[in-house]
Amino acid sequence: MTDALLQRALVEEATKKSGLIWVSGPGVPARALWHVWHEGAACLVGDGPGEQPLPGLADGGPAEVTVRSKDKGGRLVTWAARVVQLAPDSEAWRAAVAELKGKRLNAPDGEAMTGRWARECRVLRLEPTGTTAPLPDGPLAEAPLPTPATTRRPVPPGLPRLLLGKRRRK
Repeated sequence: MTDALLQRALVEEATKKSGLIWVSGPGVPARALWHVWHEGAACLVGDGPGEQPLPGLADGGPAEVTVRSKDKGGRLVTWAARVVQLAPDSEAWRAAVAELKGKRLNAPDGEAMTGRWARECRVLRLEPTGTTAPLPDGPLAEAPLPTPATTRRPVPPGLPRLLLGKRRRK
Protein backbone atom coordinates (compact mmCIF):
# COMPACT_ATOMS: atom_id res chain seq x y z
CA MET A 1 0.00 0.00 0.00
CA THR A 2 2.79 2.43 0.91
CA ASP A 3 4.64 1.70 -2.34
CA ALA A 4 1.51 2.53 -4.39
CA LEU A 5 1.07 5.82 -2.49
CA LEU A 6 4.72 6.73 -3.08
CA GLN A 7 4.39 6.01 -6.80
CA ARG A 8 1.21 8.07 -6.99
CA ALA A 9 2.93 10.96 -5.19
CA LEU A 10 5.94 10.71 -7.53
CA VAL A 11 3.71 10.78 -10.62
CA GLU A 12 1.74 13.77 -9.33
CA GLU A 13 4.68 15.88 -8.13
CA ALA A 14 6.90 15.16 -11.12
CA THR A 15 4.13 15.87 -13.63
CA LYS A 16 2.95 18.95 -11.78
CA LYS A 17 6.44 20.51 -11.79
CA SER A 18 7.45 19.59 -15.34
CA GLY A 19 6.66 22.03 -18.13
CA LEU A 20 6.57 19.31 -20.78
CA ILE A 21 5.57 15.67 -20.78
CA TRP A 22 6.33 13.10 -23.46
CA VAL A 23 3.15 11.28 -24.48
CA SER A 24 2.78 8.30 -26.79
CA GLY A 25 -0.35 6.51 -27.90
CA PRO A 26 -0.70 3.03 -29.39
CA GLY A 27 1.56 2.83 -32.46
CA VAL A 28 2.51 6.52 -32.26
CA PRO A 29 5.96 7.74 -31.16
CA ALA A 30 6.27 9.94 -28.08
CA ARG A 31 5.70 13.65 -28.57
CA ALA A 32 6.51 16.55 -26.23
CA LEU A 33 3.31 18.29 -25.07
CA TRP A 34 2.61 21.16 -22.71
CA HIS A 35 0.04 20.45 -20.02
CA VAL A 36 -1.33 21.37 -16.62
CA TRP A 37 -1.91 19.05 -13.68
CA HIS A 38 -5.51 19.44 -12.55
CA GLU A 39 -7.54 17.30 -10.13
CA GLY A 40 -5.34 14.21 -10.37
CA ALA A 41 -4.66 14.16 -14.12
CA ALA A 42 -2.58 15.84 -16.81
CA CYS A 43 -4.82 18.04 -18.96
CA LEU A 44 -3.99 18.86 -22.59
CA VAL A 45 -5.52 20.92 -25.35
CA GLY A 46 -4.81 20.41 -29.04
CA ASP A 47 -5.77 19.10 -32.47
CA GLY A 48 -6.99 22.49 -33.58
CA PRO A 49 -5.55 25.35 -35.63
CA GLY A 50 -2.54 26.83 -33.86
CA GLU A 51 -2.53 24.18 -31.13
CA GLN A 52 -0.36 21.14 -30.47
CA PRO A 53 -1.17 17.90 -32.31
CA LEU A 54 -2.45 14.99 -30.22
CA PRO A 55 -2.00 11.95 -32.52
CA GLY A 56 -2.92 8.52 -31.25
CA LEU A 57 -4.81 9.78 -28.21
CA ALA A 58 -8.37 8.52 -28.43
CA ASP A 59 -11.11 8.79 -25.82
CA GLY A 60 -10.95 5.77 -23.52
CA GLY A 61 -7.66 4.60 -25.01
CA PRO A 62 -4.30 4.06 -23.33
CA ALA A 63 -1.31 6.41 -23.31
CA GLU A 64 2.17 6.34 -21.87
CA VAL A 65 3.48 9.50 -20.21
CA THR A 66 7.16 10.14 -19.54
CA VAL A 67 8.06 12.99 -17.21
CA ARG A 68 11.42 14.68 -17.22
CA SER A 69 13.20 16.61 -14.52
CA LYS A 70 12.71 20.35 -14.89
CA ASP A 71 16.26 21.21 -13.87
CA LYS A 72 18.38 18.42 -15.42
CA GLY A 73 16.04 17.19 -18.15
CA GLY A 74 16.50 13.51 -17.25
CA ARG A 75 13.69 10.96 -17.09
CA LEU A 76 12.00 10.83 -13.69
CA VAL A 77 9.06 8.50 -14.19
CA THR A 78 7.03 6.85 -16.93
CA TRP A 79 3.39 6.14 -16.11
CA ALA A 80 0.42 4.58 -17.84
CA ALA A 81 -2.66 6.70 -18.43
CA ARG A 82 -6.22 6.41 -19.64
CA VAL A 83 -7.30 9.13 -22.07
CA VAL A 84 -10.58 10.91 -21.32
CA GLN A 85 -11.91 13.50 -23.76
CA LEU A 86 -13.88 16.21 -22.00
CA ALA A 87 -17.14 17.36 -23.58
CA PRO A 88 -17.08 21.08 -24.47
CA ASP A 89 -18.78 23.32 -21.92
CA SER A 90 -19.21 20.52 -19.37
CA GLU A 91 -18.27 21.30 -15.77
CA ALA A 92 -15.05 19.25 -16.02
CA TRP A 93 -14.18 20.94 -19.34
CA ARG A 94 -14.64 24.44 -17.89
CA ALA A 95 -12.47 23.61 -14.85
CA ALA A 96 -9.67 22.14 -17.01
CA VAL A 97 -9.81 25.01 -19.52
CA ALA A 98 -9.59 27.58 -16.70
CA GLU A 99 -6.26 26.01 -15.70
CA LEU A 100 -5.02 25.57 -19.29
CA LYS A 101 -5.90 29.14 -20.22
CA GLY A 102 -3.47 30.50 -17.64
CA LYS A 103 -0.60 28.42 -19.02
CA ARG A 104 -1.18 28.96 -22.76
CA LEU A 105 1.56 31.21 -24.09
CA ASN A 106 1.23 33.47 -27.14
CA ALA A 107 -2.37 32.64 -27.95
CA PRO A 108 -3.31 34.36 -31.22
CA ASP A 109 -6.83 35.23 -30.07
CA GLY A 110 -6.31 36.13 -26.39
CA GLU A 111 -9.46 35.82 -24.31
CA ALA A 112 -11.45 34.32 -27.21
CA MET A 113 -9.30 31.18 -27.19
CA THR A 114 -11.67 29.25 -24.90
CA GLY A 115 -14.46 29.64 -27.45
CA ARG A 116 -12.11 28.44 -30.19
CA TRP A 117 -11.08 25.48 -28.04
CA ALA A 118 -14.75 24.55 -27.59
CA ARG A 119 -15.43 24.73 -31.35
CA GLU A 120 -12.22 23.42 -32.92
CA CYS A 121 -10.01 21.62 -30.37
CA ARG A 122 -9.99 18.65 -28.05
CA VAL A 123 -9.37 18.92 -24.32
CA LEU A 124 -8.05 15.66 -22.87
CA ARG A 125 -7.35 14.33 -19.39
CA LEU A 126 -4.60 11.75 -19.00
CA GLU A 127 -5.63 9.93 -15.84
CA PRO A 128 -2.95 7.76 -14.19
CA THR A 129 -3.86 4.07 -14.01
CA GLY A 130 -1.51 3.44 -11.10
CA THR A 131 1.24 1.60 -12.97
CA THR A 132 4.70 2.98 -13.58
CA ALA A 133 7.42 1.58 -15.83
CA PRO A 134 10.88 0.79 -14.50
CA LEU A 135 13.65 3.19 -15.45
CA PRO A 136 15.55 1.99 -18.54
CA ASP A 137 19.06 0.55 -18.31
CA GLY A 138 20.46 2.18 -21.43
CA PRO A 139 19.91 5.27 -23.57
CA LEU A 140 16.64 5.59 -25.44
CA ALA A 141 17.68 8.29 -27.92
CA GLU A 142 15.59 8.36 -31.10
CA ALA A 143 15.74 10.30 -34.33
CA PRO A 144 13.55 13.43 -34.38
CA LEU A 145 10.08 13.19 -35.90
CA PRO A 146 9.95 14.22 -39.58
CA THR A 147 9.03 17.85 -40.17
CA PRO A 148 8.90 20.25 -43.13
CA ALA A 149 10.68 22.89 -41.02
CA THR A 150 14.33 23.49 -41.77
CA THR A 151 16.99 25.64 -40.23
CA ARG A 152 19.78 25.14 -42.77
CA ARG A 153 19.67 26.23 -46.40
CA PRO A 154 22.41 26.84 -48.99
CA VAL A 155 24.10 30.21 -48.73
CA PRO A 156 22.91 32.58 -51.47
CA PRO A 157 25.77 33.22 -53.95
CA GLY A 158 26.00 36.99 -53.34
CA LEU A 159 25.89 36.85 -49.54
CA PRO A 160 29.63 36.49 -48.79
CA ARG A 161 30.46 39.50 -50.99
CA LEU A 162 27.62 41.49 -49.43
CA LEU A 163 28.70 40.70 -45.87
CA LEU A 164 32.45 40.96 -46.34
CA GLY A 165 32.44 43.58 -49.10
CA LYS A 166 35.53 44.86 -50.79
CA ARG A 167 38.07 46.47 -48.54
CA ARG A 168 38.19 50.14 -49.23
CA ARG A 169 41.50 51.81 -49.95
CA LYS A 170 42.35 55.03 -48.22
